[in-house]
Amino acid sequence: MALVPAEFSGAPCWISLAARDLAASEAFYRAVLGWTFRRGSFGRAFSVAETDGVAVAGIAEVARELAVPVAWTPYFAVDDAEGAVARIRERGGTVGVGPVAYPPRGRAALALDREGAAFGIWEGRVLAEWRIGSGTAPAWLELHSQDAFAAALFYGEVLEWSLDSDRGCCDISYEHDQVVLRYGGEAVARLNSRPVEEAASKPHLRPRWLVHFRVRDLQAATASAVEHGGTVVTGGPWPDGDGQVTVRDPDGALFTLDDSPTTPWPTS
Repeated sequence: MALVPAEFSGAPCWISLAARDLAASEAFYRAVLGWTFRRGSFGRAFSVAETDGVAVAGIAEVARELAVPVAWTPYFAVDDAEGAVARIRERGGTVGVGPVAYPPRGRAALALDREGAAFGIWEGRVLAEWRIGSGTAPAWLELHSQDAFAAALFYGEVLEWSLDSDRGCCDISYEHDQVVLRYGGEAVARLNSRPVEEAASKPHLRPRWLVHFRVRDLQAATASAVEHGGTVVTGGPWPDGDGQVTVRDPDGALFTLDDSPTTPWPTS
């Protein structure tokens, strides 16, 4: 573990699944993504998923306790959790939980952006070997939003992203209809404007952060997901075809599988 470097502030630093049943979630993702698990430092209700000994994600049995939806949530590194929470509220977001202390590691908070997409912030120590983004990283992030440019303004101000790549921290660029977030020159997240529905009518189409996991064999991973109780999601803005399949796990959490034959991350 290492303290968050100043130049890492604003970058995605972790992804975590809020689950109802830790053992059941571990069994599903072990079968679909080939993950192994070890107990985390936050108690018996939390585990760290690994592949080839490298931490990939966290699973926490907290959905019932915190009364939050079963969902994958990205966390972004910040220098000061209190300051970030204040900026979220000032810019029209909602803070649902925190900042909560997790001694001796750091502090976290869960929030919603102005459109209702959930995300987290983390002040403290991060796994030095953890990676997200393009290339061979096991996962990357995509925001489905009504207005990617408005979302970029919100997150840019909250997380202090920059349009100047020479500043040495996270920078954003506008490419066609997307906003691309880069850290160290590598794309780590994309913000998209997509047609989304009101949560009351079609909650699965509401604005949200969607986590993409890379797999060697998309067909095999998809079949395994269905075999172990998952559901392939079709229709709406979610990726479907062209090397991507969006899945809902047995507990209801959405994620996307990306076909990446050269990835070193195992699928079984």
